[in-house]
Amino acid sequence: MLLADKFESLLRLGDNTLILAQRLSEWCGKGPVFEEDMALTNIALDLLGQARLWLTYAGEVESKGRDEDALAYLRDAHQFRNLLLVEQPNGDYALTMARQFYFDTWHHLLLQELLKSTDERIAAIAEQAVKEVTYHLRRSSDLVTRLGAGTEESHRRMQTAVDELWPYTGEMFAPDAVDEALAAQGIICNPGQLHEPWLKHVAEVFRQATLTLPSGTWMQKGGKQGRHTEHLGYILTEMQFLQRAYPGAKW
Repeated sequence: MLLADKFESLLRLGDNTLILAQRLSEWCGKGPVFEEDMALTNIALDLLGQARLWLTYAGEVESKGRDEDALAYLRDAHQFRNLLLVEQPNGDYALTMARQFYFDTWHHLLLQELLKSTDERIAAIAEQAVKEVTYHLRRSSDLVTRLGAGTEESHRRMQTAVDELWPYTGEMFAPDAVDEALAAQGIICNPGQLHEPWLKHVAEVFRQATLTLPSGTWMQKGGKQGRHTEHLGYILTEMQFLQRAYPGAKW
């Protein structure tokens, strides 16, 4: 049972970074300025590299012969375990940055806790990833601040974005049986313990950005259990097309 729970948890870690990488890659060639275009592409590559590490380990734990490619390209939407937040559309640049900021803040806190994992492989992957995510968080925090405290138009768009995505943040901190079983073994942390430091950082950045912290308490959920929005199906259609159309194809 513990191996099954570990497999589920590794899928969650891998799917979060994989799907967000795919979303960010949609900005390639379309960024508002060249520097931002390059920055988002590089962050997408960081996340893709992390996804490969998590999914490779997931395949080994599962022991059914599925490697990172099989897990990425040969699963259907209901078999993905990513947060609903990361599959939300890019929208305008404010929406992309709000999504990134919410995720980066949580992701950085999570990886810091995974450094303490009793599973040495998880701790090692977290050690590699946290260096990249430290930069991701610094960058998204700065951009949210600059857009929020910028022009009247940028402030309006940023406030609209953080309000729109707020209901997708609660899922990050809601533990289920998988989380609780692995936390009891010290393999991962209980996600609930991340909420207070996450909220503290978000509130401080919003204060500097002159943004109002959303007050809604109703939250979306289900992504961790394979219940997704319609957006994931479109992401997978594009991401998995080549492998589905030409099974086993290699460069």
